[in-house]
Amino acid sequence: MFDSKDSEQFLNKGIQVSVIRKQIDHFVTGFPFIKLAKPAIPDDGLLTFTDEEKAFYISQFISTLPGLKVVKFVPASGAASRMFKHLFEFREKFKPGSLGDELLSQDLGFNSVSYFISHLDQIAFYQDLSDQLGKSGKSIDRILSDKEYATLIDFILTDQGLGCANLPKALLKFHQYPEGSRTAAEEHMVEAAEYTKDRAHKARIHFTISPEHQEKFLALLLQVREFYQLRLGVNFEITFSIQKPSTDTIAVDENNQPVRNQDGSILFRPGGHGALLENLNEADADLIFVKNIDNIVPDRLKEITFEYKKLLGGYLLNMKQMIMAYLQKIINQQASQEDLAEISSFLKKKLFLHIPGDLFSKTLREQADILVALMNRPMRVCGMVKNEGEPGGGPFWVVGDDGSLSLQIVEASQINMNDPDQKAIVAASTHFNPVDLVCSTKDYKGNPFDLKEFVDENTGFISFKSSGGKTLKAQELPGLWNGAMAKWITIFIEVPIITFNPVKTVNDLLRKEHLSA
Repeated sequence: MFDSKDSEQFLNKGIQVSVIRKQIDHFVTGFPFIKLAKPAIPDDGLLTFTDEEKAFYISQFISTLPGLKVVKFVPASGAASRMFKHLFEFREKFKPGSLGDELLSQDLGFNSVSYFISHLDQIAFYQDLSDQLGKSGKSIDRILSDKEYATLIDFILTDQGLGCANLPKALLKFHQYPEGSRTAAEEHMVEAAEYTKDRAHKARIHFTISPEHQEKFLALLLQVREFYQLRLGVNFEITFSIQKPSTDTIAVDENNQPVRNQDGSILFRPGGHGALLENLNEADADLIFVKNIDNIVPDRLKEITFEYKKLLGGYLLNMKQMIMAYLQKIINQQASQEDLAEISSFLKKKLFLHIPGDLFSKTLREQADILVALMNRPMRVCGMVKNEGEPGGGPFWVVGDDGSLSLQIVEASQINMNDPDQKAIVAASTHFNPVDLVCSTKDYKGNPFDLKEFVDENTGFISFKSSGGKTLKAQELPGLWNGAMAKWITIFIEVPIITFNPVKTVNDLLRKEHLSA
């Protein structure tokens, strides 16, 4: 199937032939569906806290933070072009001689082009748009009064003006302030200053970006870094990484044969957000907060976000502290049978881990080894919000190959919705995943885990794409917060819906949560 040129291509991308063959096997056999046992809900896999409990864990985070190395990890390579899909479609219809008002009147809802244009002055990049039009001798007021909508949209989307369609979401201005508007990346810097700052006043944030946007990221950083450092009283350590070519996946045709480019090389496609596990694997920190680039709010709403970030972090630190104490007791051979029973109860009740039914029929040494293996793993505490109809994965109890149950974040594509029992479990779920988690990726000795060892390889995803008029099959790696973390210790905590404010379309920036007042 492969020749010497193919082997050279694999070598240049850092992909082993065995990995390629495994991907092709997945195309042939497909990926099995996840078997859901039940949804994770309050009092059954999903934690809720009293005000006193919240205050305790938050105070633990605040008191411990100065001595920790904490980093905020932000996947930020997503293109902004999808945010403007309805503007592209409107522009396509708006041919010379078109009646703009007639096109606008076809949809007057919140997500419409009409709503966007009529509320344009509330968009954070409004002043930049006005300035760009002014440089071309145009007035935004005049353009609106003359209904030159094509010109307006061109200046928003193309490099003739702001070039928003060619920017990543991170570099798009999201919120207005008296001193000027902030990009999504700047808002994440402000957040990072609140809950990653150590005793040396260093705040760490890591963005995963696309190579073509690196220069623009660096330009923004050069422009704003000193301003925010002075304002927030921190020294930022801002790092970047790109999705590794070695995480790309091979594309095949409908007969599962590799698809080739016109030059004869094999076509590869990005492996989805699960590819970022490689980037996360290189993050050296005691705690790593993960949050998507478009889920950010202006300052007036940040306080509750800060509160729950500290709650998630404090709870993880508390659990990690107990794990470390138990591990040390076992490793120092000081654990009695009563201690092992106590540890087993802790793992079951606090960490929701499956304990083998025959554990206590084994020797003391065997019991200790099993409990150490259960505890000595990466750990994540995940915020979950009540389901209000948003798409995305959710928290479930999942049945493993051995019949054991574990807590997992499961995406819709992993579930057999043609199975009425599985469909009923999904319907009974109460919460979904906003991608709001804090991770501990070091073992009891302080050494980093190799996160690739904790992936469920059977949780990838196959989709059908089109290229050059032909249908091809593409494969995504196990998702970063579902299959890629399937073998981690997982804890779910309820967080309020106000902490989840994603920007999927540009009109979302006109929701009250994203406006300055």
